Amino acid sequence: MPRWYTSPKTVTHPSTNRARRALTSFMRRTPLTTTTILQSVMNAAARLIFSSRKYDHVTPLLHELHWLRMKQRIEYKLAVLVYRCLHGLALPYLASDLQHVADLDDRRRLRSSLTDALNVPSTRLSTIGDCAFPVAAARVWNSLPATVTSSPPSLLTFKRRLKTELFARSYPDC
Repeated sequence: MPRWYTSPKTVTHPSTNRARRALTSFMRRTPLTTTTILQSVMNAAARLIFSSRKYDHVTPLLHELHWLRMKQRIEYKLAVLVYRCLHGLALPYLASDLQHVADLDDRRRLRSSLTDALNVPSTRLSTIGDCAFPVAAARVWNSLPATVTSSPPSLLTFKRRLKTELFARSYPDC
């Protein structure tokens, strides 16, 4: 038997990461049932890595692996994409959909114009419109604290701060 088959962690880790990356590309359009299924797949992978039983608590295992829950994983992907758009690292057609509140004429006097907040466009249909990139991205970006969004020097620093914040939201009791 090859050496890389010796531990469950080395068997599941590459395939789990690939699956998580592919499946979180659905972003916010994923229905709750699909997100629940994806979370249960992550839970099963964590149990396999640690060789724990089916009815053992999975939260400490996910915490030890330093894996974000599926909801926070989707928020992470969106926030990184917003950061890239705001700093000219993404495609121009994506960046043109995002506007700072300070750039809007009728909102310049608001307190939110002093922050890094983005304008959340209004939508007619909450089922489809709220899943659109400008709406979902602005909501995720505006939900982040200023310590994360305030122009970090590099993408790597931003990702580190973002993961720390979302990890704290994902596991508040641990």
